[in-house]
Amino acid sequence: MTKIGNLSSTSILRAARTSTAAVVSLLLARVLKLPEFYWAPISAIVIIESTINPRTLAWQRFAGTALGAAMGALIGTFFSASPWVYAATVFSCGVACAILRIHGAYRFAAITVSIVLLVAHQRPAWIVASHRFMEVSLGIAVALVLALLWPIRAVAST
Repeated sequence: MTKIGNLSSTSILRAARTSTAAVVSLLLARVLKLPEFYWAPISAIVIIESTINPRTLAWQRFAGTALGAAMGALIGTFFSASPWVYAATVFSCGVACAILRIHGAYRFAAITVSIVLLVAHQRPAWIVASHRFMEVSLGIAVALVLALLWPIRAVAST
């Protein structure tokens, strides 16, 4: 490993891989005309820069986003997002994740439910939820492909 001051070749490679994942996700999301395209690069960055194995985190994020999108679409279609409805939905996500034994997915389910139910949108909840799922899934897929094609060994001092 080459090192100049605090800058190592591993740090440069990680930055290059992360920016590549972010830009590829961004461009694909724009080509697909996803309305909140920025979720794709955000998801790619979360996956590729995690200290958790990218495949493990990708699965948790994918499962949690799917569950949160489904619950957000269902609840958002039939109820307005009062604090009580919101609390019950976030709680239900936690219970569902426990039943399904996907505990690591809970935070992503709760985040997705929060975005679907709490952010003002011009479209019905089920459309917002499906877009959110597609945007996040795109970022996850790009990050996984890059992590597989461009592996970088962890170095203790990076």
